[in-house]
Amino acid sequence: MDKMWSGRFSAGTSSLLDAFNASIMFDRKLYREDIEGSLAHATMLTKQNILTAEELSQIETGLAQVLSEIEAGTFEWKISDEDLHMAIEKRLTAIIGDAGKKLHTARSRNDQVAVDFRRYVLRKNLEIVEAIKLLMTEVLVVAQKHTETILPGMTHLQHAQPINFGFHLGAYLAMFKRDIERFESSHKRNNISPLGCAALAGTPHNIDREYTASLLGFESASVNCLDTVSDRDFALEILFNISTMMMHISRLSEELVMWSSYEFGFVELSDEYSTGSSIMPQKKNPDVPELLRGKTGRVYGSLMGLLTVMKGLPLAYNKDTQEDKEGVFDAVETAEISLEILKEAIKTMQVKAHNMAKASKIGHLSATDLADYLVQKCDIPFREAHFITGKAVAKSEELKIDLSEIELGYLQEIDARISEDVLAFLQLEHSMNARKSAGGTATIRTQEQLEYFKNFLGA
Repeated sequence: MDKMWSGRFSAGTSSLLDAFNASIMFDRKLYREDIEGSLAHATMLTKQNILTAEELSQIETGLAQVLSEIEAGTFEWKISDEDLHMAIEKRLTAIIGDAGKKLHTARSRNDQVAVDFRRYVLRKNLEIVEAIKLLMTEVLVVAQKHTETILPGMTHLQHAQPINFGFHLGAYLAMFKRDIERFESSHKRNNISPLGCAALAGTPHNIDREYTASLLGFESASVNCLDTVSDRDFALEILFNISTMMMHISRLSEELVMWSSYEFGFVELSDEYSTGSSIMPQKKNPDVPELLRGKTGRVYGSLMGLLTVMKGLPLAYNKDTQEDKEGVFDAVETAEISLEILKEAIKTMQVKAHNMAKASKIGHLSATDLADYLVQKCDIPFREAHFITGKAVAKSEELKIDLSEIELGYLQEIDARISEDVLAFLQLEHSMNARKSAGGTATIRTQEQLEYFKNFLGA
C-alpha cells in the first residue's frame, strides 16, 4: 500500500497491474519538464500565500537534489511508482518531509502530464525546425553549383523536358520550407499552459494560471480546462508534421536511390554513407536513403496509432492517453537522426553532371519546344503543331538520334514551313532557358528561387 493515492483502497495492486499500468519506464524522459513545472507551480503557490517562503525553499532544494540524482543516474525508478510524477514527488517528500506533500496542492497529474508533454513537444517543434534549416542549407549549397547542369525533367518517371539540377533540388527546398512553416505554426497554436486546470474543472484554490504560464514560457493559460487536460492535438500535430516531412525526405531518398544506380549514374554517395554486401564484393549500397524511406512508414504508424487512441475518448482525461508518448518520442528521435544523416549524405555526395547531360539526350526532351516553335514562328494551331512534332520524333527514332540532333532537311520534309532557326530551339540549353516564366527552370529563374530560399534561411 505504498501508492500515494491508496487511501480508499484496502488491498494493494497486483504486480501484473503495476507492470501494465505503469508509464515510468518511458515518461521519465520528461523529468526536466516535470521538475521545471513543479518549481513554477510552487513559486505560484508561494506568491498566492498557499505555501510559505520556507516551504518553497525546501521544495527548490529538494527538487534540485532529485534533478541531480536523475542526471547522475542514481535515481531509483520503480514500476510501483507508476509514473515520473509520483516517483519525483515521492522522492522529494522523502528528502524534505511534509513540504513535499504540499507541492501537489491545486494540481492533478492530469494537468501535470499535459504541461510536461506539451512543453516537450513545443521544444521539439523548434529543434526540428533548426535541423531542417541545416539540411536545407546543404541542399542549397549543391543547388547553387548546378543551375546550368542539365538533366531530364520527368513526369510518370519518363523523360519530359530539360531542367537544371539546381531547379530540381529547389523543389525539395520548397517542400522543406513548408515543413518548417508547419512546425512553427503548431508551436504558436499550442503554446498555452494547462497548469492549474487540475483534474478537469479547475480548482477552488486562489491560483494564478497566467503567472505559471509566464514562468514556463507559455504564451498564455488555456481557456477551457475540460478540453485542456484531454487535448492531445499538439501531439497529433507534431506526428503529422514529422510524417509529412518524412514523406518529403522519402521522396528525395527514392531519387537518391535511383540516381546512384548504374542505370542513372547521376550521383555517387560517399563511402561514409554507403554500405557493402556480405557476399558481393563489388556492391556499394545506398542504405541511408533506403532506411529513410523505411523509417517514414514507422512514423506514419505512430500517427495512426495516436489518432486511433483519441478517436473515441469521452471528456475529460482517460488512461488511454498514456499511449500518446512512446510514438511521439520515437517519431521525434527518428526525425532528428533522419535530418542529420540526410544532411551529411547530401553534403558528401558527388554529382555526375556529365551523366545527367548524357541522359538528357534520350527521350527527345525538346519536342515541346518544336511544337512551341511551330505555334510561335509558323502560326500553326497547337494541335496541328503537336501532330507535326510527333512525326519529327518518329523520324528521330527511325534515325536512332535525339530530336535535338536532327538535321534541318528531315524536318522540312515533314513540314516545309520549318526554317533554319528551328535548330536553335531544339538545343537542350535553349529549351531549358526558354522556360523563364516565374517559377520556371531557366537558369536565371532558378538562381532567383535559390536566392529566395537563401533569404528564408537568413544565410
